[in-house]
Amino acid sequence: MKGRFITFEGGEGAGKSTQIQYLAEALRALGHDVVMTREPGGSPGAEAVRHVLLSGAAEEFGVRMEAILFAAARSDHVEELIRPAVESGKIVLCDRFMDSSRVYQGVTGNLEPEFVTALERVAINGMVPDLTIILDLPAEVGLARAAARAGSGNPDRYEKEALSIHEKRREAFLEIAQKEPERCKVVDANQPADSIAQTIEKLAIEQLALSRLPDEPPREKRTRKRSSAKAASSDITAEPQ
Repeated sequence: MKGRFITFEGGEGAGKSTQIQYLAEALRALGHDVVMTREPGGSPGAEAVRHVLLSGAAEEFGVRMEAILFAAARSDHVEELIRPAVESGKIVLCDRFMDSSRVYQGVTGNLEPEFVTALERVAINGMVPDLTIILDLPAEVGLARAAARAGSGNPDRYEKEALSIHEKRREAFLEIAQKEPERCKVVDANQPADSIAQTIEKLAIEQLALSRLPDEPPREKRTRKRSSAKAASSDITAEPQ
């Protein structure tokens, strides 16, 4: 059986990492083999680029260079982890993917749409998500959550940007969802985490026709526990093939 590829998108502090944890738990309870991963990163080559991007080390070279680095990391991620996992029947849950590049480097980075599209085509090489969950949240609320998660740490390359830029990104994600309604589903992220998780679980099961695997005995459903986004994020790493 071919697997599935589900991506999670949204602004800073939207709760993507936490919701990936919840969905992974629900799908595993149905007997599915689930891989959780993230971008930038997820594979050895992509992880090598992650620090350069999020630390801001590449910022001085301009958004075009950043976009190329994101594309290179994504290509490695797709070929080394995502595609092999899906082809072997696993469900891959990814924290950010191509839509983040469309929004961050394309819309608010002011790169030409043709350039962004060309990079995307090469980077994903046909690996389009089966389902994309867009967690929608007012930018001000998301930034406050991100700041609380970071604590005394410094904000990353994107968290430090102006509120107006983050709000523009929110609008851009919603526009993508409007243009691609079959793939993209918007979920209100300004509600309790458990309620969000239930909505996402229902969407994933209905959209992708996921069900309990044959001959798989029921597993005891674990009670969801709230965890900080920081703690959840640390668990979103590439799993060995």
